[in-house]
Amino acid sequence: MRTNRFFSFSIIALMFFNTQCSSQDKGPAEQPVNRQPYAAGKFYPGNAGELRTELKDLFSLAVPKKTDNVVAIICPHAGYIFSGEVAASSYDQIDRSKTYKNIFILASSHVKYFDGASIYTRGDYITPLGAVRVNRELGKELMTKSKLFMFDSEADAYEHSVEVQLPFLQYILKQDFSIVPIILGTQDPGTCRTIAGILKPYLNSDNLFVISTDFSHYPAYRDAVTVDSITAHAVLKNSTEALLTTLNDNAERGIQQLATSMCGWTSVLTLLYMTQDNPNITITPIQYMNSGDGPYGDKSRVVGYESIVFSLNKPTSEVAPEFRLTEEDKMDLLAIARNTIKEYIRDRKMYDVDDSKLSDNVKTPCGAFVTLYKNGDLRGCIGQFSATEPLYLVVQKMAIASSTEDTRFMPVTADEIPGLNISISVLTPMKKINSIDEIVLGRDGIYIKKGFAGGTFLPQVATETGWTKEEFLGHCARDKAGIGWDGWKNADIYTYQANVFSENGEEK
Repeated sequence: MRTNRFFSFSIIALMFFNTQCSSQDKGPAEQPVNRQPYAAGKFYPGNAGELRTELKDLFSLAVPKKTDNVVAIICPHAGYIFSGEVAASSYDQIDRSKTYKNIFILASSHVKYFDGASIYTRGDYITPLGAVRVNRELGKELMTKSKLFMFDSEADAYEHSVEVQLPFLQYILKQDFSIVPIILGTQDPGTCRTIAGILKPYLNSDNLFVISTDFSHYPAYRDAVTVDSITAHAVLKNSTEALLTTLNDNAERGIQQLATSMCGWTSVLTLLYMTQDNPNITITPIQYMNSGDGPYGDKSRVVGYESIVFSLNKPTSEVAPEFRLTEEDKMDLLAIARNTIKEYIRDRKMYDVDDSKLSDNVKTPCGAFVTLYKNGDLRGCIGQFSATEPLYLVVQKMAIASSTEDTRFMPVTADEIPGLNISISVLTPMKKINSIDEIVLGRDGIYIKKGFAGGTFLPQVATETGWTKEEFLGHCARDKAGIGWDGWKNADIYTYQANVFSENGEEK
């Protein structure tokens, strides 16, 4: 049986810190007791003026808004001098003018293990920027729904992972807001699943979920980049099974100094239990850095930080019949893909596209895949079907994903970039078929879905391999969806077409 070695860091850390905790004063149950700042002056400036100045600087460096209707963000919680830029990039994706009913903050305890989740319901949270209102009524309501919800003063008093998120919200939101601060003490995926079931009705466009976590702890810089890319890719799959498997695999890789690949894995897992069966969720990677990227970082021992956002989209709309890419459009998209890969790999920066020079076709919402070849061999391929963002932005996202997040390959290095051949496949909306007789090899791509499992082959795969229709389906079911060679026979099958073009001039 495989051992869950990725649990070990959390348990050790909890045992260590728990010996130093003491409960806050109880006080009268009916009388509000505000939660005083613990992390101020440690993780972020304790002076209001200095804090506002630092937040202003961090948001000036943040990745601009890339997607709409964000319902959840994954955000780091380290000291601002290390992870503040990535955190600001997460918060820059939300609607600053929106009035949220509630902001749920999910954080995994660093100080105490207990089977459940602690919700602060005694008063408001205080930061140097003032009081943050806690929705105590909702917190108490959650406690009545399950004994897994409680208030544990030891878990809250010395925990930083909720508190460090609050100044970002205070700085960026124009409207008043209230929070539901939830600290998970559990290490049990089953408990996370139960908690997720209770919170899931609140995952909608009226609320925001902030998932507080850092990624890898303490490997060397290059190892951190690799393992964090693998972990982020698991999150992007929107699969609890993929995340748990990846965390175990990371722990068994033998990476020197790696204590954990995600300290807040229970919080992220809880989110995925809420989102994995929702077809209208799109997950977008925003920014990655680690502590070695900053002026105070030691590259021999780093902590990784990822900004990832979850958006709730409307059902996919069809691309207009007159949609057609010109040769200039194709050249623009290929240039965007190459320049994005170049800047992201070399400088970890997002290539700034001047969309005023792009045609309306390139700004049309479309799904797309970006495929990389090196010396004629596949070097990476990732895409998305949903037509919820302008095509050029999808190409940017998939260019980064195919070069850094395809788990079949190591991330592309700067030295490899000149030798890459980039191919882009622009997709039509998917159509569910009732018979495999509707599939035309070479024209149609296929997407096979069964339960939470799914996999796809682009149209050109059938041409490149020479497979029969049954082989095309069998390989996709077994190798991509993971449901066995004959799994397609009782699965949902969708077809789509792709306009394929590449830097070497090949088109389909």
